[in-house]
Amino acid sequence: MPIVASDIKYRISGGASNTNPNLALGGAMSTVAGGIITTDVLNNVWDNVAGAESSAGDTEYRCIYVRNEHATLTLTTSKVWISSNTTSTDDEVDIALGGEGKNGTAETVANENTAPVGETFSHPTTFAGGLSLTDLAPNDFYPVWIRRTVNASAAAFNADAYTLSVQGETAA
Repeated sequence: MPIVASDIKYRISGGASNTNPNLALGGAMSTVAGGIITTDVLNNVWDNVAGAESSAGDTEYRCIYVRNEHATLTLTTSKVWISSNTTSTDDEVDIALGGEGKNGTAETVANENTAPVGETFSHPTTFAGGLSLTDLAPNDFYPVWIRRTVNASAAAFNADAYTLSVQGETAA
């Protein structure tokens, strides 16, 4: 059976037993079910933006891992990109590949406002412009940093959302 969307998992960082996305500040990939990012779950990566943060503007970081959990097949020429921008016009997300590379453990940053060292953030919105995860064999993973920038004087906005996508080729 070919690789399907459910074979590709997004997991938070912050340690093998981490289930708190607010602690996804790099370090080891979570290996527990609660560390898997699911769709349509409020605050599955980010906390709420406080009034002071929306007034002054705020930039925060999270580290996730993209993992191929297919039992036998490799996802080849895989890429990650932002397929749907944030629904609020007062913020943006950008992504960067973890410099540690495939199967590497991302650096840990001091807090959510500290940028990882050496990563280059961009805003790819198509597969063609996506960031290359290379070939991901079964159980291979790649660290990906996400940066959320909230503009100063941002208006209140409920249920802001965006979509990261991963795509590649498979042998079967």
